Amino acid sequence: MFRGGRVAVVVLAAAAVLTGCSSAPEPSAAPLGDQVRIEQGELLGTTDGNVLRYQGIPYAEPPVGELRWEPPQPPPSWTGTRNATSPGSRCAQLAAAPATPLATAGSTSEDCLTLNVTVPAGTTPRSQLPVLVWIHGGGFNAGAGSDVDPRRLVRAGPLVVVTVNYRLGIFGFFGLPGLSGSGTFGLLDQQAALQWVRRNIAAFGGNPGSVTLAGESAGADSVCAQLASPGAVGLFHRVILQSGGCSTANIVDVIRPGSGPGGDTWKPLPLVEAAGEAVANEFGCPDRGRTPAPTVACLRAVSTDRLVAGAGVYWSPATGTPALPRRPSDIVVDRDLRAVPVLAGITRDEGTLFSAVFFDQAGAPLTAAGFRTLLTAAAGTRTAAAMLTYPLTGRSPGRVWSDVITDRGYACTMLATQRILGPRAPLYAYEFADPTAPSPFVALPPHLATGVTHGAEMPYLFDLVPAQPALTPEQQALAKEMVAAWARFAATGNPNGGGGPVWPRWAGAGSILTITGAGHGTEVHPAAEFAAAHNCGLWDLS
Repeated sequence: MFRGGRVAVVVLAAAAVLTGCSSAPEPSAAPLGDQVRIEQGELLGTTDGNVLRYQGIPYAEPPVGELRWEPPQPPPSWTGTRNATSPGSRCAQLAAAPATPLATAGSTSEDCLTLNVTVPAGTTPRSQLPVLVWIHGGGFNAGAGSDVDPRRLVRAGPLVVVTVNYRLGIFGFFGLPGLSGSGTFGLLDQQAALQWVRRNIAAFGGNPGSVTLAGESAGADSVCAQLASPGAVGLFHRVILQSGGCSTANIVDVIRPGSGPGGDTWKPLPLVEAAGEAVANEFGCPDRGRTPAPTVACLRAVSTDRLVAGAGVYWSPATGTPALPRRPSDIVVDRDLRAVPVLAGITRDEGTLFSAVFFDQAGAPLTAAGFRTLLTAAAGTRTAAAMLTYPLTGRSPGRVWSDVITDRGYACTMLATQRILGPRAPLYAYEFADPTAPSPFVALPPHLATGVTHGAEMPYLFDLVPAQPALTPEQQALAKEMVAAWARFAATGNPNGGGGPVWPRWAGAGSILTITGAGHGTEVHPAAEFAAAHNCGLWDLS
């Protein structure tokens, strides 16, 4: 059971700072305008300079009332023209805390299964542009597709970019024995969005046979889940994994050793369903029979605002389910993950964000004694070596602990995934290491502000909403190189071309592109150097 607790509350806070055949008419050669017809009806979008936007498009029936905790249902149709000039509601979630200009908003809306399509101006229905579908991060408990503006990627491709909302927290990953979709409603929403893209994206000039699925943090975890899911076969053709994906690590237990299985991204279905039964009892809806129907009916009467905090549980995807039969990392290790081109990497100092959120913002900055306790719990019989590897000299305990989080939870698990996937299909590995990169999600305390934190690459690729950090001219030059590489990969499965640095395709022992600055600031290093820099020999505890 994973209740009660401090871990769930802190995880939620961390997440908050971080969404038959018939003949078709011949596509028009005229450029798209503000109005587009899709399977559900006519849409009215907006022309925004050099892009067209169509926002708040429903890809499934609103999951409200009797559809709360049901798999996504076919989307509604309409007569007349639907206004698609602003994003749909954020899925129910807590507001980011503490509030900063970078913070994302809370929501109590369950009518949120919408997506946004951004298209280069001048696109025609015949354009057949490659498509990038973006899955937002936020720990499966926060975020929205509208948190990013993909204009730069759209123009660089040119690409059609789709950003997606999906159910979060208790609404997306609640479970009960016998409940259809138990523990996986959010993943099923993502699949429904991909199915909508396959059916409709040609109307926007996109090619449904050339789809890249991409995400950061929990969005990257979602991408790996879809790679492992039988229900997503054929819905995309390339993937981008940024600071997440197919990790073997229980990331919350990495951040705070001893947290247990309730903090894991991937939870066995019985664990999720046991938590669901406990929450049902807490809300006065105990098990009343051999089917979940009475309990679910009772819970559907509970207001959204009472449920949105998650009832003290960290809700995330269940494994051992039809949507996710096995833990994705196990499928990677067994070399059973579907082979597609992959672009995957991390930031150099991922852990600084989590050290800030789990310790400093929780009012308990790490002391030297606390650091030694955590490191002992993490390293076990290798504690003596770990103490030598991570000395408390010249930096705060929290800053040194953030290196442990980075190495154990991100760098070494990402490297293990790359080493397995690289020989099976084209793979391009990176480490984003621009030492000047701003922290996009949280204002880090001074002792954690050095390094390249979790999410630091995001403002280089997107304009962030509600607040885009200002980039210097040097950072803008690097951003231009990165946008071009990401767009080329989304279009072709290969980031190379143009005037940017040469990305090495993984071969043999592997190479990683270390992105530190525009032009000559970016270098290729052997994977063995990356492993040594992140102390992966220490953390191979198998």
